[in-house]
Amino acid sequence: MGMKQIKTVAVIGAGAMGQQIAMSAALYGRNCGYRVFLCDSFPAAVEKAAKWAKEYLEGRVAKQRITQEEADTVAENLIITQDIDHAAAQADIVIEAVIEKLEVKREVLGHISRLCAADTNLGTNSSNIVSSKLADAVEDPYRLMNIHFFNPALVMQLVELVKGPHTSQEAIDAAGMFIRSIGKSPIVIRKEIPGFVANRINAAVANEACSLLEKGVASVEDIDTACEKGLNYPMGPFRLMDLTGIDVNYYVRVDRYAESHDPYDAPNPLVVEKFKKGEFGRKTGKGWYEYPDSKK
Repeated sequence: MGMKQIKTVAVIGAGAMGQQIAMSAALYGRNCGYRVFLCDSFPAAVEKAAKWAKEYLEGRVAKQRITQEEADTVAENLIITQDIDHAAAQADIVIEAVIEKLEVKREVLGHISRLCAADTNLGTNSSNIVSSKLADAVEDPYRLMNIHFFNPALVMQLVELVKGPHTSQEAIDAAGMFIRSIGKSPIVIRKEIPGFVANRINAAVANEACSLLEKGVASVEDIDTACEKGLNYPMGPFRLMDLTGIDVNYYVRVDRYAESHDPYDAPNPLVVEKFKKGEFGRKTGKGWYEYPDSKK
């Protein structure tokens, strides 16, 4: 079954990721005339998202990145609302960006799938929960996949489209066309795997960096410098872990190991040590490096 042309987009979950995904669709897809709904069941989240969107567009105009007329068009096409049911019924593609809890995602996507048309694409933005864990909760699961944007979604170009065993090629193709139309670069991951592609490669680099440090081969600073100056990484693996949070690295690896039972997927002992000490990186003022000006 083919997919209809995408004209209306619904993003469910108005947190930081949801805000940026919706704004990306409205701003960078403005020449396509997309109508974009950003939805959340919590009034405070809707209010916060509306304030953010207004200030973001004002900032783009002030920096002369877009004209006032373009900002007005984006604002007109971006509808921020609590009415999830109405948005789902109108949408040609729905992207779920709610909290990373399996049962919540199953409930949200199951409900939405019963409201939208049978040929509406359904995507979860989850970087950890594969769509096959959601498929039995969804009507017509052939249109369901992971549509994984990277944070911050307004800046990062890559979007991973993950094809589950239930996902049709037509759904993947339609999602890919949409992603390209908003200026992003989609890749297709042909089978589900924890961490997908980019995060697995990044994890492998972090693993090797920790191994080199553990063996006393080189210092944190020199390993980062090797990646930044020799491999042209924008940020070395230790600096990146400090930025994203050593606790996040720990929890992701614990979850991955619980699923795979592969010792390679378990958190490195040095990461475990940092986690137990509460040294999570920038957010705590100390990780692999020290950040005296950070709030503790």
